[in-house]
Order: sequence, then structure tokens, then C-alpha cells
Amino acid sequence: MSFFERLIDPFARAGGPPPRSAGAFARWMLRGTGAPLGWFTLVAVLLGAAEAVAALLVAWLVDRAALGPGTTFLAEHWPETALILLFFLGVRPALMSLSSGFVSRALGPGLFLLGTQRLHHHTLGQSMEFFNDDFAGRIVQKEVQTGLALSDAVTESINAVTYGIAAVIGSALVLIGTDWRLFVPLAIWAVAYGWLVRRYLPRIRRLSRAKAETRAGITGQFVDSISHMQTVKLFAHAEREEAAAEAAMARHWQTALGFGRVVWQFRTLLAILAGILPAAMIGMAIWLWTIGATGPGAIALAGLISTRLSQMSGWISFTAMGIFANAGVVEDGMRTLSPPHAVTDRDGALDPDRIEGAIAFEGVSFGYGRPEGGGVSGLDLHVAPGEKVALVGPSGAGKSTTIALLLRLYDVESGRITIDGHDIRDLTQNGLRRHIATVTQEAAIFNRSALDNILYGRPDAGREAAIEAARRVRAHDFILGLGDGRGRRGYEAHLGEDGVKLSGGQRQRIALARAVLKDAPILVFDEATSSLDSEVEAEIQAALEVVMEGKTVIAIAHRLSTIQRMDRIIVLDGGRVVESGTHADLLAAQGLYARLWARQSGGFIDAGDAMATEAAE
Repeated sequence: MSFFERLIDPFARAGGPPPRSAGAFARWMLRGTGAPLGWFTLVAVLLGAAEAVAALLVAWLVDRAALGPGTTFLAEHWPETALILLFFLGVRPALMSLSSGFVSRALGPGLFLLGTQRLHHHTLGQSMEFFNDDFAGRIVQKEVQTGLALSDAVTESINAVTYGIAAVIGSALVLIGTDWRLFVPLAIWAVAYGWLVRRYLPRIRRLSRAKAETRAGITGQFVDSISHMQTVKLFAHAEREEAAAEAAMARHWQTALGFGRVVWQFRTLLAILAGILPAAMIGMAIWLWTIGATGPGAIALAGLISTRLSQMSGWISFTAMGIFANAGVVEDGMRTLSPPHAVTDRDGALDPDRIEGAIAFEGVSFGYGRPEGGGVSGLDLHVAPGEKVALVGPSGAGKSTTIALLLRLYDVESGRITIDGHDIRDLTQNGLRRHIATVTQEAAIFNRSALDNILYGRPDAGREAAIEAARRVRAHDFILGLGDGRGRRGYEAHLGEDGVKLSGGQRQRIALARAVLKDAPILVFDEATSSLDSEVEAEIQAALEVVMEGKTVIAIAHRLSTIQRMDRIIVLDGGRVVESGTHADLLAAQGLYARLWARQSGGFIDAGDAMATEAAE
């Protein structure tokens, strides 16, 4: 790697959560880049000063040429002329090359990736509540556009604004050194230019923030529709989704128009100012020349500086406008992405090497922060190591909430959950979840290869172990027949978003193979075989008997075949344990379980209050 490409490590961690104020948030994203930014700033200053030096050298040549005959000019001034050529052919191009190298090979790619990965790292640690409250597409859009906006803002601030300030200061010094009166038009113009920038750029920043918000809303709406395309088609709601998308685009249209009006006003006034500067400075130089105060070189100096600054003013203002617009984008992203994690590891949290599997819920209450309640309330539940229990109950009883709390996707509001006597809040989240294998009713499949999806259970297990896990859940044969649009076959074939290329039963078998490969001491099943036909389910259940041996198992169960294999059945209602015992004991008790069982059909606990695991859980 070259000098430029080694300046920024785009994967360096920031350390700590992002602050909630704009300046501190930007510094957090840029932490560790002070040296390359400092070098780039120095190059920008030298390049800006070189603009004034270039004009001064040309003015010197014009004055010397006007003082004597052209036939002797080179003979008398060849050393100075050679140095001037060296400046234009060597020094200035070298500075430009350095500036371009910093932008295109270090800061441009490095800052974007650095900021984006830091935001993504923080986002991955958010609680499920954070993701449940927003569009997935909107969150991703915020991550990417915030990283890009900060990268552009920082790079352009140095590349244009620092360069421009250095050019103006250098030009002012050159003009004052020639004749202070040449500086007067520039000073007046600079005051007017500064007033214009100060008046308009904060408005542009505010409007840009609103535009970024509505643009992210479009992405979120599109992703929400496309990711649920099967449901859209099944319910014939394409027109409804199109109307929702158009509403999101209309909101963006209005904010974009407001932004565009202000930008048009700003650039029109800048164009007027840009025309005034050369006229005023060249006019002043000609007047000074006519009264004998300066030579013809002063006219050339004023012309070069004024036209160059006039051109630069439009570029710098446009860039500054982009910087303020990007600042608005960064602020908008900060509000969305920087909330502190709701579920965190305590200081000194343990990363357990081994877990026996004793689980206890002690007076646990959790209601998702909703005043109407829900979830669990005063839940007491004990599961011995190696015990296999089924959780049953009507919709809203708290079954899925119980599992989510055990996995610490949420923190309890009161009470505690222990594993082997340790409060799970005293364990690291990763350490806890490494010892629990989970298969949900809706199998989570990545748009990656079948092998990668199975190895997600234990990435270091290797190909052969993954294939063996697939064999145990009867997935091996259908995997060998898979293919994708890029010609990949078998275990290398990609499965599409959410496993769209697989049937429900095939998706579930991939998820089961992943859990088998993980070989965790605690197994959690949310009706893990409900998507399988009876014949395949019977074979997989036999395989799972071996997998579950010696492990603690908690299964949310609606199906007879699942319940009969459990040591104990826990009946939940209203977020509490209302019954506990074997299938025969609970039927004999003639309680809630017996009533649910009486309504079963074909091995399912039927009726609307007992069929599905509710979204609220």
C-alpha cells in the first residue's frame, strides 16, 4: 500500500458510544484521523497561498518586460525566469498532486468507510425495540448517508474553504505590499461575501436536514414494500403501496423545492458579487497606473487575483453550501443513530466458558414500556439442567416474551433471570447467547450460501461438520439440488433474501441444521417443526431426540408431537405461570390446558387465541 492508502485504517473502532451533540459526534466518527487531516490542511494552505504567489510572479514579469527592450529581457532576467518556470512547472503541480492524492486515495474512501462502520457497529448493539420502531431501510440509509455526508463535509471544508481562505489572505498581503489601495475593493467585497454566506448557509443547513429526513423516508417505504412483496401481491395491494410511496415522495418533493428556492437565491446573489470584484479591482489598478502610483504589473496583478477569486467564490460558496447541507444530514443521522444502547454489558460482566443449563425466572415483569401492559408480570419459572419444558397458553400469554427475556433481547423491568445462579445481566450478551441455540417459527435465512447459513451456528466448525448437521435434519439432499442465477450449486448456492428460493419446510431445516451445529447446552424452539409435513417432521423429531439429549430445552409448543416429547408443560396466561405438570396431570386438572386441548384438531392447539405466537410477544 502507498503512503496515502496507509494514512487511515477504515476499520478502526472509535471506542465508546457516539455523543449526542453535533461537534462531539463528528469528532467521534473521525477519531484517529488527526494526522492525515492536518497534513491535508497544510497542503491546502500552501496551494491557496500559491495562487497569490502566481499572480505576484506574473505581475513581476509584466513590470520587468515594460521597463526594457524585449531583446535583452532573458539575458538580464534568466535566473528569475527559470525560478518562475520551476514554480509553475514543478512546485504548483506537486502541491496539486498531493492534494488530489489525499482526497482520492486517503480521505475520500477512508473517512466514508471509517464513519459508516463505526455507526454500523453501534447500531448492531441496539436493542430489538430500536429496530422494531423504525424501517430497516431507513436505518441503513441513515448509516450510509451520514458516513458519506461527514466524509464529504470534512474533505471539502479543507479542500475548498481552507484553500480559499489561504488564497484570500495571500492575495490581500500581495495587494497591500503592492499598493494598499488595491486591497480596498477586495476588503469591501469580502465583507459583503461573508454577510451573504452567514445569512444563507444556516438556512441551507436546516432545509438540508429536512430533505435528508424525507429522502430516508422514501428508502424506508420502498424497502418495506419490496421486502414484503409476496404479501403485497397476495392481498392485491400494489396500488396501496404505490400510493404510500407517492406520499413519501411528495413529502420529499416539498422539502426539495424549499431547499432549491433558497439555493437559487444564494447562487444568484453570488453571481452578482462575482462580477463586481474584477470590475472594482481592475478599475482601481488602472486608476493608480494613470496617476503614476503603480506600474502596468499592478493591472495584471489585480486582473489575475480578481478573476481567480471571482471564480473561486462561486466554487467555494457552492462547496460551503454542500458542507452545510452535509452538516444537516449528519445532524439528522446523529438523532436517529446515536441513542445509547438500551441493553448493555455491565462493567466486569462474565463471559462464561461453560453453562450447565439451570434457568430461573424470579418475579420477572416486563411490559414493553406500554401503559396497557402485556408481556409478563411476576413470572416465576424454574427449569433444571437437562430438563425439557414446553410453554403453552393463549395468545398474549407471554410465551415469546419469556424467550426474548431469556435471550436478553430486552432487559427485565423488575425481578431477575438467572442461568446456573448467575443473573444474566452479569454475563456478557455474546457470552450468554453463545450458549443458547434458537430456532424460531419464522426461520431467519441470509441471502448467502447454504453453507454460510448453516455455519452461522458455529463459523469455525468447518464444511464437513455443517454437512453432517444438514444430514441430521434431512436438509442434505435438497441442498445438493439447489442452484442460483450465477451458476452456483449445492452448498455454494445463495438462498435469496429471507430464503425466498426455499419452501417453508426447507428454510426451517436450514435453521435447524444451524442450531444442531451450534451444539449449545440450552435449546430454544418456537414451534421449530411447524413448517414441516408430518412425515419429515417425524424423522427430524427423531434426530432432535438425540440433539436434545443432555440439554436444557424450552419450546413454545402448539403441536401435539412437540408437547408429548417434553418432560413438563408450563401453561402461561396473563404473563404468569398458571399450571405446570405433565400432559396427563394437566388434563386431569381440567384447567386452562385441558380447555385448550379440548379445542385441538389434528395435533394443533386450535382457536384464534392459541394458534400463533403474537406479534406483541
